[in-house]
Amino acid sequence: MNTKLTLKLNKRSIERAKKYAQKNKKSLSLIVENYFNAITEKESLGDIEISPNVLELSGIIKLPEDFDLKETRKKYLNEKYSK
Repeated sequence: MNTKLTLKLNKRSIERAKKYAQKNKKSLSLIVENYFNAITEKESLGDIEISPNVLELSGIIKLPEDFDLKETRKKYLNEKYSK
């Protein structure tokens, strides 16, 4: 169900947002709704239910306790891009 929302914004911001919406062929309402969804989704990420398939796959790879992911990634990227 859609509900009306009134916002008070700087006139320049509104004009820029309208141009952006027109350029991207979207309504301002859709852009605002997507933004609200994006910022509130970040807060609820801890509430995400993990599927049984993901749970089954987690923990399959066993790494040594002294494994340094950052160092390994850095070494890989250095090798990849130094050629």
